[in-house]
Amino acid sequence: MADELTPETPEEEQPQKKHEQRKNGLYPGVSDELADSMRAGWADTELHGLKPVAQAAHTAERRAALSARFPGERIVVPAGRLKTRSNDTEYPFRASTEYAYLTGDQTENGVLVLEPTGTGGHRATIYLLPRSNRENGEFWLSGQGELWVGRRHSLTEAEQLLGIPAKDVRELADALAGAGGPVRVLRGHDAVIETALTDKVTAERDEELRVHLSEARVVKDAFEVAELQKAVDSTIRGFEDVVKVLDKAEATSERYIEGTFFLRARVEGNDVGYGSICAAGPNACTLHWVRNDGQVRPGDLLLLDAGVETRDLYTADVTRTLPINGTYSDIQRKVYDAVYEAQEAGIAAVRPGAKFRDFHDAAQRVLAEKLVEWGLLEGPVERVLELSLQRRWTLHGTGHMLGMDVHDCAAARTEAYVDGTLEPGMCLTVEPGLYFQTDDLTVPEEYRGIGVRIEDDILVTEDGNRNLSAGLPRASAEVEAWMAALKG
Repeated sequence: MADELTPETPEEEQPQKKHEQRKNGLYPGVSDELADSMRAGWADTELHGLKPVAQAAHTAERRAALSARFPGERIVVPAGRLKTRSNDTEYPFRASTEYAYLTGDQTENGVLVLEPTGTGGHRATIYLLPRSNRENGEFWLSGQGELWVGRRHSLTEAEQLLGIPAKDVRELADALAGAGGPVRVLRGHDAVIETALTDKVTAERDEELRVHLSEARVVKDAFEVAELQKAVDSTIRGFEDVVKVLDKAEATSERYIEGTFFLRARVEGNDVGYGSICAAGPNACTLHWVRNDGQVRPGDLLLLDAGVETRDLYTADVTRTLPINGTYSDIQRKVYDAVYEAQEAGIAAVRPGAKFRDFHDAAQRVLAEKLVEWGLLEGPVERVLELSLQRRWTLHGTGHMLGMDVHDCAAARTEAYVDGTLEPGMCLTVEPGLYFQTDDLTVPEEYRGIGVRIEDDILVTEDGNRNLSAGLPRASAEVEAWMAALKG
């Protein structure tokens, strides 16, 4: 039986921490009388009878699968720590995907440890920051104390919510440093934990853990599919919000669009799942335009690529290219309809048993045919595709896995991802595009500055696929009618 992680010094015997005085603070210190006052007179706020989080049963199944994959080895998966934005302010915390996937928890400093039991299985423990200490003043003197950043769950509360035994994470690094036996850790999230394990892990073994946790998310369970649909539904409402305020964006900039969508994301979800691309006019030809400081002009197109992330960290990823004045010009419609036709071909190729690459190939063929038809490329089409000549204007792949990360399962092996086969429960984007740069002298002037992408979130089903974002119009005439109705 493997050795258990037991801290050397129980919490009640640890010396009280002295909290540093903030430089240039207005108070020189804390009097004994004030310290005594702050220790006393507080009601018991412990929460009782808490129900498990919605995905607790699913996270238990995921931990069991991880246990079966690495028998006899200690597995350490950190959530991560706060990152400084500037001076004493931090970026909003977002737990590592793998940690949240396995626990349902999203708090900073958390660490999941699976300890081998010696009988082929593991015992899971989640290490968390407990409630702020009121005896030593941490709750009001520490910058991360409860009176500064809000109440944390007690360890007992966390156990009820997550269905995992919980311990104090402040004791974990020392315990890990003294632990024996094989260990794997998810790297890149917690330097303190990694340092404690320096002489116990190898890069190769840790990479195997990272790859496995990525591939474990390729097929979504019922909870995940429901979360993705929730994310998409909120995203659709966010797109509607944007269309209703395009006149205000014209008076300001793309930032009005970004802020409008962000409001929906924060009200209905956790955040945006990635930096929103609110690209008007020629900015649409920059694939990841996230500056969002350009002008919004009638007569131009708006390429809006955005997704709401749910409170359980599943994100949508949807793109529409909209005529800012509500009507596509002839050349805009020509390009848009070509991309729409390519997307239709791509979506039709998504089904169980198909190769992951099939939908990409189907969409690229349509775009290559259009470019030859328009005289922008010399045929035959087979030659164009063989040499990938269409990529001058299509640029990117036609889609990717979607889930807790917008580019989900990115660490998966190539044979399990882009060279793999589609299965029911996989969720991916289909997003062909055409982009004609303003300085591209190889195309007629009327094309220059036009960028079009159409993107939907597609779930592979037993008998084909389901477009999770079908509630958002795609065909050019439907987009125009939808925009007109929203604007009244």
